[in-house]
Amino acid sequence: MSVRVDLHMHTTYSDGFYSPLELIQKVNERNIDIISITDHDSVNAIEEAITIGNDFGVKVIPGLEISTDIEDKEVHLLGYFIDINHPELKKYLSFFREERYYRATRIVSKLNKIGIEITIDDVMEVAKNSAVGRPHIAMAMLNIGVVSEYYEAFEKYLRDNGPAYERKIHVSPQSALKLISDAGGLSFIAHPGHLKESILMNLINAGIDGIEVIHPSHNEYQQKFYRGIVSQYCLLESGGSDFHGGKKGDDNNLGAYLLNPQRLEDMRQILATKIT
Repeated sequence: MSVRVDLHMHTTYSDGFYSPLELIQKVNERNIDIISITDHDSVNAIEEAITIGNDFGVKVIPGLEISTDIEDKEVHLLGYFIDINHPELKKYLSFFREERYYRATRIVSKLNKIGIEITIDDVMEVAKNSAVGRPHIAMAMLNIGVVSEYYEAFEKYLRDNGPAYERKIHVSPQSALKLISDAGGLSFIAHPGHLKESILMNLINAGIDGIEVIHPSHNEYQQKFYRGIVSQYCLLESGGSDFHGGKKGDDNNLGAYLLNPQRLEDMRQILATKIT
């Protein structure tokens, strides 16, 4: 039986609905053998998930999702096989955790100015120990009855350039790639379906290791297109469900967007050459 691999999912340590234990349980139910937890600006789930995964027979690859800016567009990058205790990585995560909090306070302030009665405490009650982001604000708005649906918060208030939108502080593409590489990892462009080809080329020229080909937002044509880019530029291929759970309503995605295990072996081989 073929090994089932999903290299993109989130926990309560960023904007996922499930704790590491709950996520591993769901992964096990869907007969997925190897996963990567790629929380936004956080690796706090990794050690716990590895331990729990061992108990369930699920291999957990340390991962991370970070944001960068290219041509005034927010671009997400995935890092795999990272050393979660690398000093520079820990410094980065500490800084951006603080920046996420300050951004959340600015969003709350904008909401207050347009008559939405919400506090940062309402938001942090949802976020708890997570790296706080817009999904937590949306959930807080739903909890206090400001909106009737989770996505309504984004559509009316929190979307890019919406009335309560606040830009995140990002690292440069070069800094992001160096951060992942210095931590011993491989870097991938996450869900590039909405990106211009010039941005792809920018990252390829900057030294990206690969592209996330398989993703719920990519149709068959897009998968074929990005696989062609991967082949043309001798890059690596990644993929996964980008599973969050909860109000995102993406439970059916878990187990439906799997990476060919040979592509994972390709990653391991590249890593081995970097180490030697």
